[in-house]
Amino acid sequence: MKVLGIDTASGFASVAVIDGDRVLADTRSDTSGHRADLLVLVDDVCARAGVTALQLDGVAIGAGPGSFTGLRIGMATAKGIAFAAQRPLWAVSSLAALAHAELARDPSGDVVAVLDARRGEIYVGAYRHTPAGEAARGSVELVGDERVIAPGALAAFAPPGARFVGDAADAYPELAPLPGTWRQTPSGASVAALALAGARVDVLVRGVPTYIRPSEAEVNYPDGVPGALRKR
Repeated sequence: MKVLGIDTASGFASVAVIDGDRVLADTRSDTSGHRADLLVLVDDVCARAGVTALQLDGVAIGAGPGSFTGLRIGMATAKGIAFAAQRPLWAVSSLAALAHAELARDPSGDVVAVLDARRGEIYVGAYRHTPAGEAARGSVELVGDERVIAPGALAAFAPPGARFVGDAADAYPELAPLPGTWRQTPSGASVAALALAGARVDVLVRGVPTYIRPSEAEVNYPDGVPGALRKR
């Protein structure tokens, strides 16, 4: 099955087309300063993979947690492509996709995926490899739950002997001594592989990003922004 995978949870947009366990084409682009046009990336990857949207079997999106703006852009773009092509939209955790790449490289032990959440916090989730699913590289199983925590609480959050993967050590250098890969962000290829290995629930109509914590606007204006419509 050919699947287009998209992730925009971090400071990099990643897009890929896979066919089963083969990556047909992929790309990654820095999104800081709005330098990445997601539709251009999708068009480039599909062209290099030799497929059109109508030849896809599904579209997969990394639903977060991560950058609020990035997640909204990614979800809206993925929905638009899936709707236009009349294909299902599958959503997976961006943290799970981050762990998937590390566990595909080395399936032993537990992996803690870590993304910079800004505001002095990080998004975290612990995962282990599971051979279930269609994808040859298997899938991942969440250990506990995904959370937003302070960087200083990461070591205590992690299962014993776990290794780490993510981008948060750039923002929080105190994390760098923890064992793992500290310059990694979720990939579109892993998003697509996880979706293919999963239950493939179509979220085209009701799919929304996973934020975990409330936005700054919700914190500052719990009853709604002054001058806007009030919450009911």
